[in-house]
Amino acid sequence: MKGHVTERSPGKWAIVIDIYDDAGKRRRKWHTFHTTSKRKAEEECARLISELRGGMYVEPSKVTVAQHLDRWLDHMKSQITPRTYERYCEIARKNIVPLIGSIALTKLRPIQISDAYTKALATGKRKGGGGLAPTTVVYMHRLIKHSLAQAVRWEMLNRNPADAVSPPKVERSTLNTFDMPQTAELIEGLRGTRLFIPVLLGVLCGLRRGEIVALRWRNVDLVGGGMSIVESAEQTNEGVRYKPPKSGRGRAVALSATVVEELRQHRLKQAEDLLRLGIRQDETTFVYAREDGLPIQPRSLTQAWMKAIQDSKLPRIRFHDLRHAHATHLLSSGVHPKVASERLGHSRVGITLDLYSHVLPGMQENAASRVDDALRLELEKRASKGVR
Repeated sequence: MKGHVTERSPGKWAIVIDIYDDAGKRRRKWHTFHTTSKRKAEEECARLISELRGGMYVEPSKVTVAQHLDRWLDHMKSQITPRTYERYCEIARKNIVPLIGSIALTKLRPIQISDAYTKALATGKRKGGGGLAPTTVVYMHRLIKHSLAQAVRWEMLNRNPADAVSPPKVERSTLNTFDMPQTAELIEGLRGTRLFIPVLLGVLCGLRRGEIVALRWRNVDLVGGGMSIVESAEQTNEGVRYKPPKSGRGRAVALSATVVEELRQHRLKQAEDLLRLGIRQDETTFVYAREDGLPIQPRSLTQAWMKAIQDSKLPRIRFHDLRHAHATHLLSSGVHPKVASERLGHSRVGITLDLYSHVLPGMQENAASRVDDALRLELEKRASKGVR
């Protein structure tokens, strides 16, 4: 098996690979490769020969969408988090491949992608029948578009057919949260249970689930009344991994007097419980941990929350919605969105304003009323002095 390269025109090379069968008969495979460097063309020639020898070679014209997605997922694995990679694989292999996976990559057209979205919305569910949610189909669209963009960069396609397709429109759902009376009822209802501290950190500090189960005592300052959020736990099929927070950087969260006092009592009780097991609490101990001090998985916190909320009379909301409740309480109390954004760990204040726009109309009315009151007071002062 041999190969050579020939420049057909500036920036366009022909890669010719000679293949000999057992009888010594030769046949040739031709490839077009776009580059201004002869060395890169020769490297591509060597790569193709290596794939042929290893049995991994697929004719460019015969590469299917499914095969391309597998190659693209392998390419992306080192560039995204393990949990994101698992989600990519799930969407690609369970939602995209059954619809367009058998189509040759070079034969894929915008109408086929559009028809796939229509079918997914109508009958895309694998279990129980029915269609996929528009948000899932939008996720499908992003993966298809990104993977095909890579195919263009790999010079497997001349253009991206997904560029000509629009995903379905997603209507924003209303955030479900607890108001202040419900928050008070929740806190009192869980007092004395193992779920009390994580719920307190969610609804009064705005921490995410992964940040709560990753929080250690070394990051909590009960004297200064603050804590540093520097780590988050991520649940994957391989187990739990610890990584920086979602925004990519840590943040400081001030603690109210109520939270400081509850954490102080919790730390003392935790130390006593661990000591009975012969375990010494230290700065590396997790704030919310198992009875033996070992870390709790994020999904275990979710399961505990679901059971607790089902047994209560409060509205059924997700554990993550406690964070939304905290944000709503902050903004409704007049806290500046920039401060709320920093406390919640959003990468920019626009995310905060966008997520909690439902709170802003009341804030604007209050602001307008304050300006009006200030102006009226000033006018009254001028009138009392006889100034016009």
